[in-house]
Amino acid sequence: MESAQRYFEKEWQRTVYCGNVSGKNGEETLAVVNGWVRRRRDLGGLIFIELWDHTGAVQIVFNPELTPDVHERAKELRSECVVAVKGIIRVRPEGTANPSMKTGEWEIVACDFVRLAPAAPLPFEIGDTTDKVDENLRLHYRYLDLRREKMQRNLRLRHTIAMYTRNFLSDNGFLEIETPMLTLSTPEGARDYLVPSRVNPGSFYALPQSPQIFKQILMISGFDRYFQIVKCFRDEDLRADRQPEFTQIDIEMSYLVEEDIFALIERYLQGLFKETIGVDIKTPFRRMSYWEAMDRFGSDKPDLRIPFEIVDLGRVFEESSFEPFREVVERGGYVRGIPLPGGAALSRKNLTDIEERAKKLGARGLSPFQIKDGELKGPLVKYLGEAGQSLLRKSASIEDGDALFVIAAADRREISEILGALRLELAREHGLVAKGAWEFLWVVDFPLFERNEEEGRWSAVHHPFTSPCSEDIPLMDSAPGEVRSRAYDCVLNGNELGGGSIRIHDPLIQEKIFSCLSFTKEAARERFGFLLDALSSGTPPHGGIALGMDRLAMLLTGATSIRDVMAFPKTQKAQCLMSGAPSAVPVEQLEELCIRTVPVTPSEPRNPKEETPSPK
Repeated sequence: MESAQRYFEKEWQRTVYCGNVSGKNGEETLAVVNGWVRRRRDLGGLIFIELWDHTGAVQIVFNPELTPDVHERAKELRSECVVAVKGIIRVRPEGTANPSMKTGEWEIVACDFVRLAPAAPLPFEIGDTTDKVDENLRLHYRYLDLRREKMQRNLRLRHTIAMYTRNFLSDNGFLEIETPMLTLSTPEGARDYLVPSRVNPGSFYALPQSPQIFKQILMISGFDRYFQIVKCFRDEDLRADRQPEFTQIDIEMSYLVEEDIFALIERYLQGLFKETIGVDIKTPFRRMSYWEAMDRFGSDKPDLRIPFEIVDLGRVFEESSFEPFREVVERGGYVRGIPLPGGAALSRKNLTDIEERAKKLGARGLSPFQIKDGELKGPLVKYLGEAGQSLLRKSASIEDGDALFVIAAADRREISEILGALRLELAREHGLVAKGAWEFLWVVDFPLFERNEEEGRWSAVHHPFTSPCSEDIPLMDSAPGEVRSRAYDCVLNGNELGGGSIRIHDPLIQEKIFSCLSFTKEAARERFGFLLDALSSGTPPHGGIALGMDRLAMLLTGATSIRDVMAFPKTQKAQCLMSGAPSAVPVEQLEELCIRTVPVTPSEPRNPKEETPSPK
């Protein structure tokens, strides 16, 4: 077989992309196409290949009667080798058109070709069935996985998101300004990725979890409207929708209130959905307080496509003869449940399985009810009189054929989260999540602080630069847990698209927040002295939001993981299987950075006290 060309010569340069091949009024046209051999069929006489590039594929025909030598060489073409083909574009013979291909009405009859690069045997076939291949294998050969039509489509849509975002924000007076990738480690939030400084031995930069402080300082600097499509980093456990490095659409504005952010983002998302997938979304989005979302849906990112929600059954059981539930209510606890439409058809085994799942989620027990042929059934029915049964039906809005699952707990958040998780599981299992729906929501009035029982102190729910609601400021000394923040999350179909807040622009309030978070004045000054100084230099009221671009792309493409919308993602162990990162480095590099490492085996957990300290 002819060897690959050492140089790519001009005569073999494409005149048309594979996916754009077409003829004019039935005329035959000479063309040159470049690409990868995707499929090859040898019918004994004619040889057909699909030649693919990023625009699509076209059928190439090698005819032994027209070009016998070319046909003979074509017998040795293998999948994914790179070729350049010269040939005549013509209409496919009658009855052979392929409506599933963009170029399905046309084909190229090869006059000549040259193999530009060979391809070794593939670890998996590239095509519609590649999704069934083990994901780790696909990540190892990511350069092959990315040749799939699905992955090409996903990354092209991601490009459209980026371009639309830049154009939209620029047209609305925002400036794109880059902030540092090497910055100061902060004690709040997730773990930082640390970068050692060679020129400052023993000192470390941190990769940013967010450009938060820098974008606030840009507002203090008078830029008024900032945005950035920015890489951020968090050293935390991974899930399907999380990566150690991710991209966010970062926005900050001066002289604004929450309504300005809501209006801007709603217009942005409305235009983006129309531009990318042709969907018209309705604005304004619904709004809901944090505690309303938790009480009704058991989540601060509720999926509103599910047609049932958590119901409060305290009134039903406060006067019932079922002592365990009655006592919970008397002590100020909660009895709540979730109805399941059609749940009366569940068997006893089904009910037992649901109870076991509830226990795994943290419930101490679960009591089921079913309405069959108009009769309320369940182990607790005997503890409810006729009035109690009627009130149960009315409170839970259940009808004939439905089921109801009830639990009790002393803690408001605990019972909400258990039922919220169970609600999602049952809705997905029984096909009760509305398909094709786009349910947006603003969740507002988050708590400013949450109690960290392990450390015995308050921590910030979002970050320590979020402004408290002005009417709640007096509570910061007496009842920090009751202080509401001016934070807001944008939620879509049970996914947090992004979050933001109105920031603190008064240095005295900022110092008070640090105090509530158990920062000494000295510690606050050491960590955030430059911000406190900046806030004291004349700071306009400001706020913003950060939208997760990876998650947004995942939802718009219908992918089930953000790994499917990122070119080179990491695994759940934060590894790049293709490049082998992270990896050990030579001792000489560590010595240059004044670093020593301590071997750790799975059976020997890390003991920080035994590690060699970094030189000062």
